[in-house]
Amino acid sequence: MCGRYAQARSRHDLQLAFDFPETGESDGGDPRTWPPLEELAPDYNVAPGKSVYAVLGTPPGEAEQGGRPAGPQSLRTLRWGLVPFWAKERNIGYKMINARSETVAEKPAFRKAFARRRCLLPADAYYEWQLLPEDAPGTAEPGTSPTTDPGHKRRKSRARKRPFAIRYADGSPLALAGLFERWRDPELPEEDPAAWLWTCAVVTTEAAPELSHIHDRMPIAVPRQGWDTWLDPTAELSVLREVMAATPVHDFAVHQVSDAVSRTRNNGPELLEPVDDAPDPGSGALF
Repeated sequence: MCGRYAQARSRHDLQLAFDFPETGESDGGDPRTWPPLEELAPDYNVAPGKSVYAVLGTPPGEAEQGGRPAGPQSLRTLRWGLVPFWAKERNIGYKMINARSETVAEKPAFRKAFARRRCLLPADAYYEWQLLPEDAPGTAEPGTSPTTDPGHKRRKSRARKRPFAIRYADGSPLALAGLFERWRDPELPEEDPAAWLWTCAVVTTEAAPELSHIHDRMPIAVPRQGWDTWLDPTAELSVLREVMAATPVHDFAVHQVSDAVSRTRNNGPELLEPVDDAPDPGSGALF
């Protein structure tokens, strides 16, 4: 799964990294038709419910009419935790922070967003937690998610958690595979900008062997050669599945980090600093 990440790059830095047209100081758009753009501070402990930057491609209508080319086109701001358009209230988003790649094309909460509204969520690194069972000192187990492990709550309650930061070794930003959706608050008038909520989810997949000792799931990181395809609302499902299977884990660096990251009130570049601890009994050397 993906429940926390870091993103400290400025709007200008992201524009250079993803090579989309320069973003103006004001988005000047209609919040009913396209997500807004806000100025966000560097965040080394991004948690569900927060506003995050997202790289978007050409809007579906324009793409289908042969408008702008495929690929990164703009930077926008979304709230992490997808609220389906049919939801009765917005807090359901806290249960929709991740979409499983295996079912994203069929699950009612995600299928429409997956078909037409895909995005890239820039990240300096994402965090994942390994379990250290209290009844088996000196051993480690991969973390799990509730959707994949019926015993998730029991195992989690009987273990300490050891956090890791996972990123590109060369410092490039990760482009996490995301979906985004628009929700209308029925209690507000349509002309009120606050009536329109744009939200997102991170698409996850089974962890690669190199990372499976830490957690059984991982977010999909779209390689640069897959950006255009992922952002193209007309892309075929078969091609999208190829992108979802192409996370370049061989380019990752993995470091244990301070347990301070486990508390959302902590936020600063020190959260990404590697820490020394006992060797990981579950994996041998990290790559």
